[in-house]
Amino acid sequence: MLTLYSWNVNGLRAVYRKGFRNWLASVQPDILSVQETKCRPDQLSDDLKEPPGYHSYWASAQRSGYSGVGLYDQIEPKSVQIGLDIPEFDREGRTIVADYGAFVFIAAYFPTSGQDLSRLPYKLAYDDALLALCNQLCDQGRSVVFGGALNVAHQELDIARPKENQQHAGFLPKERAWIDKFVEAGYVDTFRALHTDRAGAYTWWSYIGKARERNKGWRIDYFFVSPDLMPLVVDAAIHPDVPGSDHCPVSLTLQMDLPKGSS
Repeated sequence: MLTLYSWNVNGLRAVYRKGFRNWLASVQPDILSVQETKCRPDQLSDDLKEPPGYHSYWASAQRSGYSGVGLYDQIEPKSVQIGLDIPEFDREGRTIVADYGAFVFIAAYFPTSGQDLSRLPYKLAYDDALLALCNQLCDQGRSVVFGGALNVAHQELDIARPKENQQHAGFLPKERAWIDKFVEAGYVDTFRALHTDRAGAYTWWSYIGKARERNKGWRIDYFFVSPDLMPLVVDAAIHPDVPGSDHCPVSLTLQMDLPKGSS
């Protein structure tokens, strides 16, 4: 079995102080993507930059303390691309593309639209760039796993208060329509495919009003796969019991084995 995890940590150094290393040592995912790292690798301690048994790769934002994606793996990829080779997105450190042979894994931290929605065009442009990359890989005959913080709740089932949030960033019709387009292109939301009608399954909660304790949240973190991989999906799960961030980890288990230390 191959286990992949994705976690928006909302500051890697902050979550480290809240037990991240113990969690990583306990869970031992084969591949872990962390988003919103808010750091450069030279700002990390050695045991956080290179935990025992793991390789690591980093996409950092030019702006200090902002955005960022990290990738830890126990399986050395054939190649790793930092960014999309699109400067307007890469300067914010939002994407890592790793080729593991059996599939290409895209780890991504999607922009938010902003409370005033001023970043909506930027977000939608990034969305389309990611879809274009996935399509390009599939056209080349590659299998794709795509995971990260999309910062959008897709369906009313994915948010505790859908009616109140119709015009709020993260649940806008234009944002949700992009996920529709992604699904229509054939990519599978693994959690929803396995848990079709499950309500109350969220990955992010506001720090305000004890939202997490009351489970008034949003499902905005995902694993998608190209359709050829869906028969190999054994499990897709959300882990709300893991503290340390306003997001919780999500995981994907595939019926495949890749040798540790090589691809």
